[in-house]
Amino acid sequence: MQKTTIRIFAILCFTFSFWPAYAVPSFARQTGLSCNTCHSNPPELTAFGRNFKLKGYVLTDLTAKDKVGNSRDLLLSKYIPLSAMILLSDTAYQANQPATQNNAAGFPQQLSIFLAGAFASHFGGMVQVTYTHVDDHFGMDNTDLRYANQGKLAGKDWWYGITLNNSPTVEDVWNSTPSWGYPWISTNSGVSPIASPIINGALAQDVAGLGGYSLWDNHLYTDVTLYRSEHAGGPVPVTGTGYQYNISGAAPYWRAGWQQTFGDNYLEVGTYGIYLSSYPGAISGPTDSYIDPSFDFQYERPFGANLLDAHGRYTHEASNLNASFAAGTATAKSNYLNAWELDSTYHWTSRYTATGSLFSTTGNVDALLYAPAAVTGSNNGNPDTSGYEAQFGYWPVQNIDISAAYTGYTKFNGASTNYDGAKRNASDNNTVYMALWVNF
Repeated sequence: MQKTTIRIFAILCFTFSFWPAYAVPSFARQTGLSCNTCHSNPPELTAFGRNFKLKGYVLTDLTAKDKVGNSRDLLLSKYIPLSAMILLSDTAYQANQPATQNNAAGFPQQLSIFLAGAFASHFGGMVQVTYTHVDDHFGMDNTDLRYANQGKLAGKDWWYGITLNNSPTVEDVWNSTPSWGYPWISTNSGVSPIASPIINGALAQDVAGLGGYSLWDNHLYTDVTLYRSEHAGGPVPVTGTGYQYNISGAAPYWRAGWQQTFGDNYLEVGTYGIYLSSYPGAISGPTDSYIDPSFDFQYERPFGANLLDAHGRYTHEASNLNASFAAGTATAKSNYLNAWELDSTYHWTSRYTATGSLFSTTGNVDALLYAPAAVTGSNNGNPDTSGYEAQFGYWPVQNIDISAAYTGYTKFNGASTNYDGAKRNASDNNTVYMALWVNF
């Protein structure tokens, strides 16, 4: 870690440790509850937070009579449901990327505006619009609108609803799936591995989905959502030109999970995944297909005012690349990826967090699909990447987080040394990431 980076971080720590907490995000303003009622460490949800999201982001249900005496739902917050988030960051690399300076500042890395809260009885949502430093413009980010209601099924409580969203897994209420999984915040200026399963964010904010979900007896959760390509910023109607993934028909996403408490312990185990048939760069012709069955768990155990939690997920992606093979961008029609991640966080009250994680992606060799390229490519056509991360957070008040994280790679794009054919090693992509995250 460079001395300049350390000095910047120390100044931020000192300055924002004394920032007064006079404002909180719009969900908290709507409900009158503190942030840590719903979050153990944003965006990690507590049991209360999971229920709040399942029930349509609506906490109250008021009724009133209209002029002719009919009962109509009425739910208007006295606050406009707006909030904002700003993320400032600095990333230092173990080895500079060729012809670039070390230390990439994000000022801001991200700036988001949220329309988030209850919009009507049984209906609410979270709409996020984000400015990113890399793109230098605002665009649609994670968005989830949902209607929810309750009844009885086989004599048990049954919550059911409809979700309209723009990213597979964004509708999920656990932090073991990609949209809300660890890392909670991370650099967007590091070097990314060459391969990752589709379900791990490849379709985020690039699709529109409509689905239904339910929670039965507070144990069994199910969700089925169908997605179509929508390509924000692209031609309308969609032409598919320039886009790797253009969904043929609809892409079904599935989710099932069982949650259980035993003593002081909480456990969720489940499965999720997506099937995608895609026209690469077009809307007709030969297709590539992907199926991503995945499995996850989430564990929580309080220790007085402290909390230990852990998450894990595993995906096996099987792909049939007929279109890519015909176009000469893959050496084989059948390919696969296996990806897993484990993380665990210890929370000291609501002020300090320490997280450790391990991750790995493996797959078959394909010299065209994973081609050589300086820094970003693979010298041997192998996508295997593995590593670890340690992150520490300090919350001087509930809406401000000061974080430091170290990410290390033991293997990158198929090798530990000279992985790209240009003498770059996996450990050269190790980063120190520091961030100031303010929500208001």
